[in-house]
Amino acid sequence: MINIGLAGWGDHELGGSRGKLREYGAHFPVVEVDTSFYAIQPERNYIKWNQETPDGFGFIIKAYQGMTGHLRGETPFAGGIGEMFEAFLQSIRPVQEAGKLKTVLFQYPPWFDCCKANVDILRDARERMGLVPVALEFRHQSWFTEDMRDKTLAFMKREGWMHSICDEPQAGLGSVPTVLEVTHPEMTMVRLHGRNVGGWVQNNEANWRDVRYLYNYNRQELLEWKNWLLQLQEQTREVCVVFNNNSGGHAAGNAKELMAMLGLDYEGLAPRQLDLF
Repeated sequence: MINIGLAGWGDHELGGSRGKLREYGAHFPVVEVDTSFYAIQPERNYIKWNQETPDGFGFIIKAYQGMTGHLRGETPFAGGIGEMFEAFLQSIRPVQEAGKLKTVLFQYPPWFDCCKANVDILRDARERMGLVPVALEFRHQSWFTEDMRDKTLAFMKREGWMHSICDEPQAGLGSVPTVLEVTHPEMTMVRLHGRNVGGWVQNNEANWRDVRYLYNYNRQELLEWKNWLLQLQEQTREVCVVFNNNSGGHAAGNAKELMAMLGLDYEGLAPRQLDLF
């Protein structure tokens, strides 16, 4: 099973509506929730999102930035890391209970390199998440160097991490190669960030975040991913593909084109008002 969706629903115009989850659910069967990275969402938000999506819809929820070492400054949780994880787990409970949670995505920062201390951090995070499905995405090349690649993948398999496979610019240590390996029998993620090499590395430009994911995949690149996805599908029950190239509004169009290439016509989507794609 291959499910294709987008990162967030607020940046995309679908069926004549912009930023509406109900309309999004008429086009795609899965979405990545990014707002959970910036702040742990109140349970009422997840309850509302459950109500706005059909029964078979799935959410990939991004782990809060304090859980992955992105947070700068003091933590808002006086009880420390334990309180933080508990608050996050409590917040996503409505999605779990509705059977709509695909996985929680732990995307670690570019400075999170392959070392014993960080391996221990990964073990601790996995233990704190309990039975909740978790996916792991790296942004530092050291995890996939020639001498560490197999060890990293074996560790992920042992610890129960789903692999979040990246398609991203190759711009030094702060990016990882596309490693087409499955680490969990239930699900594998693929996140397509675009290939904007010039905009990938953080700079002092005020609009840096606006251009980082500015990329439009061409047909040949999507055909390449079609073949890779079919290979991955043979090794895992489900592959969830997320287009994160949102800056220029290309994500939805690229996702639709890839769906057509794969002959995907999802059943159980929300009623569609108008299809502009």
